[in-house]
Amino acid sequence: MKTDADKSGKKKEKLTLSQDVLNRVRTRDPDALGQLFDAYFPVVYGTAFRLLGNRDQAQDASQDVFCKVHRAADQLDTSRDPAPWLVGITYNVCRDYWRSRAHRLATQSASLDEHPALGATLKVDGPDPETQASLNQREILVQEAIMSLPEDMRTVVVLHDYQGMTHEEISHVVGASHAAVRKRYSRALSQLAKALKDQLV
Repeated sequence: MKTDADKSGKKKEKLTLSQDVLNRVRTRDPDALGQLFDAYFPVVYGTAFRLLGNRDQAQDASQDVFCKVHRAADQLDTSRDPAPWLVGITYNVCRDYWRSRAHRLATQSASLDEHPALGATLKVDGPDPETQASLNQREILVQEAIMSLPEDMRTVVVLHDYQGMTHEEISHVVGASHAAVRKRYSRALSQLAKALKDQLV
């Protein structure tokens, strides 16, 4: 698992999109918004899927996120990578989904075994079919374990380990103290270790 990066020497963030494109996003320029969507949809969808555990809801949530981005485009800080801002919006959208009856029903009826493409999220360079099948199964087991966590702990794990956010950054997203986030993360790791102890070799 990742640990918080040393912040003793801050480096200028490398932007995926140019400064010009980000400036035009703030003015809701359609072409710039399209480039933002293309560049960051995988981040938004990946976060939504791991938080919701349902492919259809993750797609819907991702669309909701970019609708909110359009409305809040003038709030974008063009000097920074948009990813943390987008992840924060994604978390808020997913939190609304958690509270909905439709999500509870979908969660009860959905099975992660219906999503063999989960393995594609692993960054593996051309494994043989047998290895890929093993990785797919491993990823399904990990995702099922993550989905078994309470929502507050699940959020910290997803944002920290899959989106690379520090505990301090996560604290701003979820509105909790740095200490509370660290405690949730520690408890989440303990629960995941117990859940996966006899399943992963």
